[in-house]
Amino acid sequence: MLALFAAGSLGVLCFSAARAQQTDPAKPAVVQPGAPGAPSKTLPSSTRASLPPRSPADVEFMQGMIVHHAQAVEMTAMISSHTQNKDLRSLGARISSSQSDEIKFMKRWLAARGEPVTTTMPEMPGMDMSSESTSNQTMSHDTMPHDTMALMPGMLTPKQMEELRKAKGSEFDRLFLVGMIQHHNGALTMVKDLFDTAGAGQDAEIFNFATDADNTQRAEIRIMQNLLEKKH
Repeated sequence: MLALFAAGSLGVLCFSAARAQQTDPAKPAVVQPGAPGAPSKTLPSSTRASLPPRSPADVEFMQGMIVHHAQAVEMTAMISSHTQNKDLRSLGARISSSQSDEIKFMKRWLAARGEPVTTTMPEMPGMDMSSESTSNQTMSHDTMPHDTMALMPGMLTPKQMEELRKAKGSEFDRLFLVGMIQHHNGALTMVKDLFDTAGAGQDAEIFNFATDADNTQRAEIRIMQNLLEKKH
C-alpha cells in the first residue's frame, strides 16, 4: 500500500513538473503551423525567426526613397517662413510628419538586414543620411551629382529648389504645389518600377510600405491639385 502511494505521488510530481515546464513563461513554445492537412510542429524555444529573402531592387528602392523623402521634408521646412497659407501649412505638416516617420522605418528595415542606408551612388554633399533626425537634414543641390538626380524620379533640380527658397507668399505656394506634385509623381514611378521588377516587392514589409506610400501620395496629389485650382 505504501509502495502504491509512493508510486502515485511520484506520478503526480512528474505530471506537475511536465505541466510546469509547458506553462513556464521563460520557455515559450514555438509552434510552426503545418501544411494544409499536416499537423503543427513544436520547435525548440531557441528557434529564431529568419527574415524573408530580399531582392537587390528592394534594397535600392528603400535607399533611394530615403533620399527622395528627405528632399520633400526639406521643402516642407520652408513653409513656415515663406507663406501664411493655412491650407499649405496643414498639408506641409502632414507630409513632413508622414515622410519623416517613413524615413525612420526605411532605415530600420535596412539596418535589420545589414544593408547600408546610403546607396552606391555618389554621396550627396551636405546630407547626413546616417542621422535619425530628418528635420535638420540639408541638401546641397548645387553640388548634387547629375547621375544621382537621374536616379531619383521627380526630385526637384537645383534651380527649382533655389527658386522655391527665394519665393514668398502666393508665388511660393504655387511653386511648392507644382514642385511637390512633381515630387510625388516621381515616388509613384519608383513604386511602379519596384513592382515591375521580377522578384522585387515580395517582402511583406516592403509591399505594405510601398502600397501605402502609393495610396497616400496619390491622395495628396489630388489635394494639391485642388489647392492649385483655387489659386486660378
